[in-house]
Amino acid sequence: MKPYRTYVILFFVMIAWGLNVTATKILVTNFLPITITGIRVLTAGLTVFLLLFLIKKVRWLTRKEFRYVFIASLFNVVAHHYYLSIGLTGTTATNGGLIMGMSPLLTTILAILFIGTPLTWLRTVGLFLGFTGVTFIVLEGSDVAGISFGDAYILLSVITQAVSFILIKRVAHTLDPRLMTGYMMVIGSLFLIVIGLIEEPTGFSGVLSNSTISLWLIFFASACMATAVGHMLYNEAMGKIGASEASIFINLNPFFALVGASLFLNEKILFQHVLGFFLIITGVLLGSGAIDEMRNRKLRKKEAA
Repeated sequence: MKPYRTYVILFFVMIAWGLNVTATKILVTNFLPITITGIRVLTAGLTVFLLLFLIKKVRWLTRKEFRYVFIASLFNVVAHHYYLSIGLTGTTATNGGLIMGMSPLLTTILAILFIGTPLTWLRTVGLFLGFTGVTFIVLEGSDVAGISFGDAYILLSVITQAVSFILIKRVAHTLDPRLMTGYMMVIGSLFLIVIGLIEEPTGFSGVLSNSTISLWLIFFASACMATAVGHMLYNEAMGKIGASEASIFINLNPFFALVGASLFLNEKILFQHVLGFFLIITGVLLGSGAIDEMRNRKLRKKEAA
């Protein structure tokens, strides 16, 4: 696949992921959040396995792989989606999408603390700018009392996801990331469904009684297209152009989340949202090490030539 085709695919994946914040907001507003999230993630996981089965990429995990995948699923799926689904019931899709854009920076912090990633001055500046951007968003130009519980839960969802990325790196070299994604989704979704049965006893009956054709279309678009196909295409793109170059496209995710919230939920885009968006994008580009890695790769190519 030529690089420009990979770029086009990544661009459309970011559109899907950004709009998926709006889709998730709609779903958790119309159904009980934990129950519908468990069903949605399970549907996504089964879709991943179906697609992998068609290309003959399904296999059993080794004992070591299962241990890491199981623990990672508790953070990447159970905790992340639990906090995300509840958080979106208490904040706007605009705030949620922008705060989720912090994921690469939080992953960088954990990598510095636990796996020895160097803390350069460029990363330091990036971390400062990124967290400044989130501050503008969650405070909405007011004071600390302006922080909503929804924003706090969204931040927790991003932190737990960042922890899972560190765990995933431990096993990613032996396991196809697409297969790992499928296993994590299925394992994690089963936990979410059990939690939903405990905390939301009427969850499944509510899914049946409150459903409409439009909501089911949103559900399957979110589960099958954005979550399942989107993750598979992104993982494949990383293999084509490298993780650092692919990660730069992540910065489009908050932008399309803003667009989706404005178009479909009529949420107002305020000045602090725009300012926070640009600070987070700049922070991610500098703090995640993407710029450093791409610059070093170009230097190595020049030296090799």
